[in-house]
Amino acid sequence: GRDCFGHAGADLEVHMPLGTVVLDAETERVVTELTQHQQRVVLLYGGKGGKGNLHFKSATNRTPLQNTPGLPGGEGQYRLVLKTIADVGLVGYPNAGKSSLTNCLTEARPKTAPYPFTTLHANVGIVDYPDRFERISMADIPGLIEGASENRGLGHEFLRHIERCRLLLILIDMAGTDGRDPLDDYKHLLEELKKYSAELLKKPTMVAANKMDEPAAVDNLKRFKKKFKKVVFWKISCMTGEGLDELKEELRVQVRLEQQQAVAP
Repeated sequence: GRDCFGHAGADLEVHMPLGTVVLDAETERVVTELTQHQQRVVLLYGGKGGKGNLHFKSATNRTPLQNTPGLPGGEGQYRLVLKTIADVGLVGYPNAGKSSLTNCLTEARPKTAPYPFTTLHANVGIVDYPDRFERISMADIPGLIEGASENRGLGHEFLRHIERCRLLLILIDMAGTDGRDPLDDYKHLLEELKKYSAELLKKPTMVAANKMDEPAAVDNLKRFKKKFKKVVFWKISCMTGEGLDELKEELRVQVRLEQQQAVAP
């Protein structure tokens, strides 16, 4: 009697951050990815409304008893995965100095402490170049350990975030803190990246030797250069600021080159 209907009900919109991947929960098929600001995607359409008895009312049929059923709306179960979008992704073992480098180059302030897995979530900071009116984004990603490709440690929580980065910056604790060997760290990092996805090794990669203010770092870097002769290193110290300006400029140059190649015909 009130001519009620539900087909004009409000849409249910869920706001998600850039980098969200929507997966079908049963098949793990990628349904869509949110990569642009204000991008809107319809996952499930509402059902089709039926016709009530009022629709059949006429001058000769004042109290109709006819009606037609509606059709149900779409149903589905989805898994939402966030993959950070950044120009530069910092890759390194726990305590290599990723958070410290982020503090030095950006306004982001991730937690720093002398114990592993201080960073538990990806932190994205902005590297500003005021003289050039430019800026790039850099992601401080949770520390990687051997076996991360098998989801050990923070595992896939770490690796999924670097898939969208234009450039990887591998940070090595060249001082060998806690008895670690920088050569083994570098080798294991490359192995984990390859095991997770061979495509990651195709990304442009830079290597920074951190903690060069410590005496052991000098000897370790000599061994490093003998072992990995084709790798170009930027010597830095987040403690003293050594080499940070040079590294910062090189990051800008490499990111711009990647952007130009991405839009080239």
